[in-house]
Amino acid sequence: MSERSSRRERAVLVQLDFANDDVDERLAELCLLVRSAGADVCGVVQGRRHSPDAATFAGKGKVEETAAEVAGHQADLVIFNHELSAVQERNLERVLGCRVIDRTSLILDIFAQRAQSAEGKLQVELAQLEHLATRLVRGWTHLERQKGGIGLRGPGETQLETDRRLLGIRVKLLKERLQRLERQRGVQRKTRGRGGLLTVSMVGYTNAGKSTLFNALTHARVYAADQLFATLDTTTRKLWLPETGPIILSDTVGFIHDLPHSLVAAFHATLEATAEADLLLHVVDAASPAREEQVADVNKVLNEIGAERVPQLVVLNKLDLTGLSPAIDRDEYGRIRRVCLSAREGSGLALLRQALAEAAVEKNLRGSPSAASKIAGEQAPGVSDSDNSS
Repeated sequence: MSERSSRRERAVLVQLDFANDDVDERLAELCLLVRSAGADVCGVVQGRRHSPDAATFAGKGKVEETAAEVAGHQADLVIFNHELSAVQERNLERVLGCRVIDRTSLILDIFAQRAQSAEGKLQVELAQLEHLATRLVRGWTHLERQKGGIGLRGPGETQLETDRRLLGIRVKLLKERLQRLERQRGVQRKTRGRGGLLTVSMVGYTNAGKSTLFNALTHARVYAADQLFATLDTTTRKLWLPETGPIILSDTVGFIHDLPHSLVAAFHATLEATAEADLLLHVVDAASPAREEQVADVNKVLNEIGAERVPQLVVLNKLDLTGLSPAIDRDEYGRIRRVCLSAREGSGLALLRQALAEAAVEKNLRGSPSAASKIAGEQAPGVSDSDNSS
């Protein structure tokens, strides 16, 4: 194996500012995404524009600057932290002489690497094929055989039409398989619901520490690492609370800024469990300077999947990085609004168990899943800068 094929890919990143306030945070997140995908960042190109260029998105000057970065660092690919059209990708690859991908393609690649279960792999493949369907013209236009006109007409399909038909067949098959798995999940959820147990789903921005917290609570061995989208597959465990008995706790895929709609749609079967939970544990990285934006991004995805009305309990995690102490924050009615803890160090876990026990008691007293709202309220409590003082 040659040295070039065995080394990590080298990527030049392109981040343009279209009058956004969080450009630095988005660029830092892109760097994390690239490292999570297994590549190294060798150069960064930044700039300001009023609007994207129709042909190359970045404009002539920035494309030339990017080409210089590619040549100077011998980069393997260029990654735009934006969504590119098929035409823009094709034009950029011609000028830069290397592969060009956008943010959506990067996230899809990470998901393809992380999926472990059969259902997760089906969901990722479906999202990839639906994304590819918008880009078939780039790969197959030069192979079209039917141009029309005298002497050029003939029987059969063009290569592009054939590819679209085969892709459509595969997409239909994947959707049918996922629908069957979704029905099986529905039966399992109904069985658990008949048991009267409190069902809790953990949600949050990717890398907020959900899997670490899940492992600390349930002693499961879910893979957890300091990288984006460390785990994709939903894991469910029973958590025993001495005060009330068992509850059902599920760890779900993390969310991210501008999560591709194709992924949200493909993971509908998995995320549906979130919408049907009695309570959401919204895990927030207390040490992140962009945590308010991350909370807003998570709530945006929850709205997309129909989980906006599910009561939330905010969990401020990673207190070990802030120097703060574990605490419970209650509202004026005595309802728990927020729990501050450190999943990695295990401090504050008893407070979270207390909050879950109160939610379970409310559910048993009311005999209704909506009783958990007494703990967290119908709307998710906000996370402001003053919250760190708790």
